[in-house]
Amino acid sequence: MKNDYKVTTIIDLTGVTNNRDLHLLFKEKLVFPDFYGENWAAFWDAITGLIEMPSELVFQGWSNFNKNLPSDAAMLKEILDEYNKEVASQKCEIYFR
Repeated sequence: MKNDYKVTTIIDLTGVTNNRDLHLLFKEKLVFPDFYGENWAAFWDAITGLIEMPSELVFQGWSNFNKNLPSDAAMLKEILDEYNKEVASQKCEIYFR
């Protein structure tokens, strides 16, 4: 059950130049378990069943990240949109800055 207080997690994408670094950053900032598979399927599994998502998720350095890794940026947005549709009771506000 989601807590009533607001939890904000900031993920700074500055310096992320590849998919592996991105998933390692997710693992650290969202406190994924050691066995996290570091791929998009594992990301989905983690956010929908292994961790409690924060009430706010802020991605800093989005413009450069989107420019350097456009397919990963699109996949991230798609997965987070789907998360908010499927898990509406635990909706996470997403900010791309």
